[in-house]
Amino acid sequence: MDKIKIKGKKRLVGEVQISGAKNAALPILASALLCDGKSVFHNVPDLVDVRSILMLSEELGAKTEMKDGVVAIDSSGLNNHLAPYEIVRKMRASILVLGPLVARLGKACVSLPGGCAIGARPVNLHIEGLEKLGAEVHISHGYINACAKRLKGNEINFDTVTVTGTENLMMAAALAQGETILRNAAMEPEITALAEVLNLMGADISGAGTSEIVVNGVDKLNPVETEIIPDRIETGTFMIASAVTGGDVLIKKCRPDHLGEVISKVRDTGTFVETGKDWIRVKGVDEIKSIDIKTSPYPGFPTDMQAQFITLMSIAKGVSTIKETIFENRFIHVNELQRMGADIYLPSSNTAVVRGVKELAGAPVMASDLRASACLVLAGLAAENTTIVNRVYHLDRGYERMEDKLKSLGAHIERIK
Repeated sequence: MDKIKIKGKKRLVGEVQISGAKNAALPILASALLCDGKSVFHNVPDLVDVRSILMLSEELGAKTEMKDGVVAIDSSGLNNHLAPYEIVRKMRASILVLGPLVARLGKACVSLPGGCAIGARPVNLHIEGLEKLGAEVHISHGYINACAKRLKGNEINFDTVTVTGTENLMMAAALAQGETILRNAAMEPEITALAEVLNLMGADISGAGTSEIVVNGVDKLNPVETEIIPDRIETGTFMIASAVTGGDVLIKKCRPDHLGEVISKVRDTGTFVETGKDWIRVKGVDEIKSIDIKTSPYPGFPTDMQAQFITLMSIAKGVSTIKETIFENRFIHVNELQRMGADIYLPSSNTAVVRGVKELAGAPVMASDLRASACLVLAGLAAENTTIVNRVYHLDRGYERMEDKLKSLGAHIERIK
């Protein structure tokens, strides 16, 4: 199992280019199952999760190719409605094939998903939504079984905001008969990106990016050629990397308009942040200020940036309170940061109180999930001496060539096979 070795206290300086967004690529690649013919997607990150969704697509009868950031998916031969446990268990986003399969083939048998151990992410909202669209759904032997001759439009009110639920039902509704209204829908940029791709395919979707999305079903969708948006979480991670090392990093090919709350909070720490249309420059300061954050659905502070921000607060001056409102059990990385000398107290399961220390100390640590992996790499960059991050296969699920990009900025970092 690969490890990442980091010799810290090296100031990061230079330019880095952001890859395509994993959380946009996965639903968009799944959307290719909705139509006959070959769709082509550019700026696709080469990640374990992306390869998993392509492997699943092939299992379902599609043909896929991936080379140099370009993915082609030909779903003309889609003939299998079974998404097996062996593939789905590796990645929660595999649930995104559920809507397209029911809409296209009239039936689906999808294993209950696996993925990061960051708390329960139930699929009940996906199931209830499909039932509202007229599908018969039941769970048996660890599989979701759904069938419908043709889905019919309806009003769906989500009890809680769900990103993958919004995406799944938006894709299903695209081929349903009549109008579907999704209320309390997720508003993330990845939702908007998916809607734009579906509309390019011939769908009729409006309101994406707001809490109410209207989908007028069509009889057929067509293949497309399009580009995946930049990854806002990778962008935010490199912002923190520059801040924790007192660096000066120009982050290119990104979308500052997707990172309003992150940019605001990083500025509040005293860190210099300058933005342009598709770039962000982050320059570290000698004394980082402690501030409080509270995660919330977009456009609030993203839960996927919480772990990285805790690393920054670990070396800030003062005391900060971090509240996690999206997932339970998402402070597993705290124990590992404490091994590196961080002063963090958990008064409750969803709150961390961080008292900044002068510096962190390198240590062997273990990654528990994707964003925890990034958090520990950042801590290693800021720490004295050497840090070894174990179980970095999590990192490869969401960051493309992270150690190479950091090395190009001057980090002393290497992957140990």
